[in-house]
Amino acid sequence: MKLKAIGFAAMLLLGACASDDAQDLTGTEQEAEAGDITSEDNTSGASPSAASPSGETESGEAVTITLVTHDSFAVSEGIFEQFTAETGIKVDVVSAGDAGELVARAVLTSGQPEGDVLFGVDNTFLQRALDADVFEVYRSEFLASIPDELELDQEWRALPIDYGDVCVNYILDDNPAPESLDDLATEAFASRFVTMNPETSSPGFAFLLATIAAFGESGESSEDGWQDYWQKLTDGGLTVTSGWNEAYYGEFVQGGGDKTIVTSYATSPAAEVLFADPPVDSPPTGVLTDGCFRQIEFAGILRGTEHPFEAEQLIDFMLDDIFQADIPLNMFVFPANENTELPQVFVDHAIKVDNPLILDPMEIEANRGRWTEEWTEIVLR
Repeated sequence: MKLKAIGFAAMLLLGACASDDAQDLTGTEQEAEAGDITSEDNTSGASPSAASPSGETESGEAVTITLVTHDSFAVSEGIFEQFTAETGIKVDVVSAGDAGELVARAVLTSGQPEGDVLFGVDNTFLQRALDADVFEVYRSEFLASIPDELELDQEWRALPIDYGDVCVNYILDDNPAPESLDDLATEAFASRFVTMNPETSSPGFAFLLATIAAFGESGESSEDGWQDYWQKLTDGGLTVTSGWNEAYYGEFVQGGGDKTIVTSYATSPAAEVLFADPPVDSPPTGVLTDGCFRQIEFAGILRGTEHPFEAEQLIDFMLDDIFQADIPLNMFVFPANENTELPQVFVDHAIKVDNPLILDPMEIEANRGRWTEEWTEIVLR
């Protein structure tokens, strides 16, 4: 099967919380301080004067609020026009770089924001944003339709909008297939496996977190920890690339390589069917559901916004049916609202992971640097 490569690659790079970009924020924070965010819609119209609940300023002009997001944000044409039709509020969408840069800019401008609502901080960066007091508190009524396990911030500053699972994918025709993370670390499978550097790739970092959640630290118990697990992978012939694109379209069979196991997403099979050329009825890959790491994307009202009432309405819109139903085929993740009807290709081919791995955002923030440094020592040196 040959995939429509441009569409498939673009889709998966949207998935599970943004792109294959550096996880270390030391550099991105410096870039964010000097750089400019870019606007996808230059229509201004926002007024510094206070707005009324009708979506108009005191002078009677329509209010425009700014949604700051990452480069991988995608929605259907006209989606925000529907919001404007309902509320009279216009939305100006601006891009602030990759997910790491997005958070870095929000931290640097906390209290004096460059917009009104931020979308795209995920659970791997969430604690950094919360510690910097980036968001206002807002407990939307639509949270009643959001599963409790997605609500990681119990103070309702960051509200879950979507989620996806980073999982190991494998070619179905290449038997036998791995059935567990433990299988993957044996020589028979490790030599067929390609993953990404966690310092330069979001799915690569998510897979590292999956192994940490699954095995813990070395020396914590009588069993081997994540460091020992990665040593086994490395000794078994693991291949590492800088990013997802290099792995999937360079080393993996689907891109012409010889590796039959790759770090990707639980939604990859749905994408493989949707973008297949010629069309197919079933995907060529399966998903190893043991060891999937859940990524959750959040939105929040930026502290210091001049339009808090309008920002609340945008958050509600993003949690409600119209926006939630638009998520799967644009960002290829699952909508957070459990009442949202999924497209048929998701129903048929996207894998629902019942028991994903996850780590507390505080633990991730406290250990990110050490974990990636230790990984580098084990795998690359």
